[in-house]
Amino acid sequence: MTTPLAEAPPLELFDAMIRGELEPAPIAKLMGFELVEATEGRAVFESVPSGELYNPIGTVHGGYAATLLDSALGCAVHTTLGPGEAYTTLGLEVKYVRAITVDTGLVRVVGEVEHRGRRQATATARLTAVETDKLLAHGSTTCIITSGL
Repeated sequence: MTTPLAEAPPLELFDAMIRGELEPAPIAKLMGFELVEATEGRAVFESVPSGELYNPIGTVHGGYAATLLDSALGCAVHTTLGPGEAYTTLGLEVKYVRAITVDTGLVRVVGEVEHRGRRQATATARLTAVETDKLLAHGSTTCIITSGL
């Protein structure tokens, strides 16, 4: 079953989210990240990691970085969809470079489509600390393009 939002032109949908006219996805609310930019083939999210995201060893759980990367990657692919098209992730690869803590401050993840074919798309993303511009993690995805959900 598709929703009216699923049928909306992707950039119109994302622009409405950025302007605050549409609610963000529930996962974005739960994990505290926000879409700040979307253009064709590119999506950017920002977030400030909190102590609620810590694992038992005293750093932010790796699932936080993976979720940010997955969101930017998927939304970058989503921006390329035409009427009647949908996508789903076939694979996600994440490489962790530095630990994230509350002291990291604002983080930004930029996802960009590398290839968009008729049935498949690939994208890469980088997660960085805004203040220092240090790389925290990077990732890639392969998505399948389908004709509807």
